[in-house]
This record gives sequence, C-alpha cells and structure tokens, in this order.
Amino acid sequence: MEEEKEHKRADKKGRVPFWRSVRARYALTYILVVASILLVLNTYPLVMAENMVFNAKQENLKRQALVMGAALAVSENLSTESVEQTMALLEKVQVTRILVTDRNARILYDTSTIEDRRSDVALMGEVVKALDGYDVTRAEYRQGAFRSRAAVPVVYRGEILGSVYLYEYDADQAEILHTIQSNLRSISIIIGFIALLLVLLFTKALTASTARLLGAIRRVREGEYSHRAEVRGSDEIAQLADEFNQLTGRLQVTEEARRRFVSDASHELKTPLACIRLLTDSILQNPDVDIETAREFVADIGSEADRLTRISEHLLALTRLDAGGTRKQEYVELNQVAERAVHMLEPLAEASDVTLRAYLEPACAVLAGADDLYQVAFNLIENAIKYNVPAGSVDVTVCPRGDQIALIVLDTGVGIPDEDIGRVFDRFYRVDKARSRERGGTGLGLSIARDTARLHGGDITVEHGKNGVGSRFTAVFPALPKEDESV
Repeated sequence: MEEEKEHKRADKKGRVPFWRSVRARYALTYILVVASILLVLNTYPLVMAENMVFNAKQENLKRQALVMGAALAVSENLSTESVEQTMALLEKVQVTRILVTDRNARILYDTSTIEDRRSDVALMGEVVKALDGYDVTRAEYRQGAFRSRAAVPVVYRGEILGSVYLYEYDADQAEILHTIQSNLRSISIIIGFIALLLVLLFTKALTASTARLLGAIRRVREGEYSHRAEVRGSDEIAQLADEFNQLTGRLQVTEEARRRFVSDASHELKTPLACIRLLTDSILQNPDVDIETAREFVADIGSEADRLTRISEHLLALTRLDAGGTRKQEYVELNQVAERAVHMLEPLAEASDVTLRAYLEPACAVLAGADDLYQVAFNLIENAIKYNVPAGSVDVTVCPRGDQIALIVLDTGVGIPDEDIGRVFDRFYRVDKARSRERGGTGLGLSIARDTARLHGGDITVEHGKNGVGSRFTAVFPALPKEDESV
C-alpha cells in the first residue's frame, strides 16, 4: 500500500502541466476544427443566401425597368403628361420608388411621397450611367434591409430619350435572413458546447492510455522490471504498450540473469579465495609445520590460484562476448580446426583412459574466426573427455548438414539428467558441482562456447547419446558457398 502511494506521488511529481500536455494539444486541435466548421456554417449559407437574393432582386428590377423603358419609348419626346399616362396604363409594380427622367436628367415622374421633385435634376450615379446608354443594377444589405436599384435608358430609334430608375427597400426578406442567422447561431452554440464536452471526454480517453504507459515507464525506470503496462485495444498505443511489455520482460530476464551471474561469480571467486585464506592461516598459525606439509599446502594454494585465473579468464571472455562488436572472420576449414583440437587433447584422453576418435569430412568451409572455432571445439571435446568414464570413448565428427557445417561430439560419459539438460549452457551451472570443481571446471565453458558459436551465426545444442548413454553436443555454422571459398 505504501509502495503504491509512493508511485502515485512520483507520477504526480513528474506530471506534465495540462496546457503543455498532449491532451491539451489534442483538445485544442479538435476545438479549432469544430470552430472552423461552425464558422463556415455561420457564414457560407448566409453569404450564399445574400447573393441569391441580390441576384434575384437585380434581375427582377432590371426586367421591370426594361418593360417600363420599352413602354415609354413610343414617342419621340418624353414629357410629364406622356409619362404619367403610360405609367397609369402599366400594372402596379411592387417597388418602393419609380423615377423617370428626360435626356437631361430632369425628373418627369417620381413615386416618392416625400416631396414633389418634378423638374428637379436626378443626381444619382445609376441615372447618369443609364443616360450614357448602360443598364445598371446594384443591391446591398444595410441597416437590416435589402436595398436594390436598377436604371435603364429609354431608347427611341437609337436615340436616348431619358431613363427609368427603380428602387426597392425590402425589410421582410432581410428579417427572414436575420432569423436564419439567429437560428444558425443558436444551433452553433449548442453544437459547440456538445462538441467541447465530447472533445474533453475523447481526449481524456485517448490520453489515458498514454498516461498509463508513461506511468509504467517511470516504474520500470525505477527498477520495477516486473511491472507491465495495461493498455487495452488494438491501436498504435496498445501496440506500443505491447512492445514495451515485451521489452520490459527482456529487461527483467536480463536483470535476473545479471544478478544471478554476479551472485554466482561472487560465490565462485569466494570459494578459492576462502581455500587460499584457510591454507595460509594453517601455515601461519602452525610454526611447527614440516616442510612436506608446507609444500602440500603451497601446492594447493597454487591450484586454487590457477582456478581463480581460469575463472577470471572465462569472465573476461564472457564480457567480450556480451559486448558484441565485430569479430575477425576468415575462410576456415572446420575439419582442420577440429583435427588440431583432437591432437591437442589426445594426451588428456590417454591419461583418462578414454578413446578419442575423429571422423572429419573434407570441404567443410565456414566463414568465422579460426581461434573462436578452435575454442568451441576444444571446450566441447575437453568436457567430453573430463566427464567420461574409464574405458569410455569420444567421437568427433565434422560433416556438411544441408546449408550448414556440423561439429558433433558424442561421448559415453556420465550423461546429463533430463532435469538439467536444458540448463547446461547457463553460466556457472554445473550438473555435479563437486565433481566439476574436482576436475577444474568453472561452469562457464559451455556458455562461452555457445555464445561464441552464435556470434558467428551458429548455435550449439545438446541431447542424450546413443541409447541414452552419454551426451551428444552438436555445433552448427553456416556453410561457406562454393563461390565464396576465396574469401
């Protein structure tokens, strides 16, 4: 419980401020997107509606003005009386103002009730352009109303007699447009509020997985390699969490192996040191020790020192293998390397009353380091001799196996129990610890051999020997293609 509280305090301490968090960025992005959509929703339809109204009113006013202009263009001159008579014959036009002028822009007819402006000059840009022979239309939305204007010339036999000017003030359609705008604004506010809630909920759900993954990373960083990130789903975050869990699992295995290795190495180094300390104390505390006993103690001290040296050398070899890096590779005949190892170990086989036989096929080339291959072969053959029985045998075979070259070491020794056969390559692991120490074993040789083989693209496996007697170690390496034998 206390540990869980500590983790929560650590998470709070490393928490990112909201406005700098991914959640805030997601939320801001979604809010900007929603705001942009709502902005378009509140502007584009209104602009399109205004344009449609403008076009309709302009076309309608222009058409009515042209009809009036055609009706007025029946006489050679325009006068107040003729215009009034013509306008009386026309149907009622639903416009705010109708104004007719002569060719000099003097007003002949005006429906405006503000004042009598007949005989005045119409100083309006639309009228001036119409008298120049142009059809003019203009519409605008101002002060809550649509204001539309149209002016056309009155033409008789190619001569401009005057102009017709129409003006319309429409507040009803403007009110409709205003109502639509208000409704859109209200709908946008509701949509925006709902979208804001959804964005907050969605971003919280989206970043919750990231937060859990970040918390898991912090706990693993503190050394809790057994912790796993719990992220559901099948999206990229879930896949990232799964990769993280697999990586953490490997870290946990590596950390456990490291601790076990340090513990085993400390134990292995402590044992010969303790023996050396015991032997030296025995000599120092017994001044009457005879020379033969002293020689025997000194010889034992030398043996333990040699054992310390072997352990140190093996540890250095493992360190170099763990460090990886590039290894020197060359064209090597594995049969020649195995033959050299067999030759070097023949005296040990004779001393142990073990028959050592070699079956080496030619043309077994691999691309590897000659010294590394020799170390692998030497370790496997030496172990087969050391852990054999009197009058036993060791068969060393080198032969092609598909696209690989195999080095097989078969012995008739004490064998490996089923419960131990899967762990013989573990560092410092020994099936019979007492017998291994008696024969100078460190528990590192097989581990070094397998790591060396894997460094060159190969591997080493072990199984029981013929009829369950002894053991069979098989080291395989990628065969060198024929065209590459000149490497």
